Amino acid sequence: MRMRFLGSTSEAGACPTLYETDRGTIVVQGLQVSDPEALADLRDVLDGETAVEVPRELLTEIAARVLPEITATAFQGSASARPATG
Repeated sequence: MRMRFLGSTSEAGACPTLYETDRGTIVVQGLQVSDPEALADLRDVLDGETAVEVPRELLTEIAARVLPEITATAFQGSASARPATG
């Protein structure tokens, strides 16, 4: 498997970072979640799996850059689906 750097919101190349693989998947590099209460909330964790914390802004920044046509329509759809207030 080969990976291509997509981006990071960290300075000096530190994690968290996202990569795209030649298999069409995304790899997340980040700090492992170690809080026992948070880990207890995970479902169906298989051997070899772990949880990695990623800032929301990293996901939205990379999605907007890598998938602009998808994120543009997704945000339009979610805005119209919100109930009116007031």
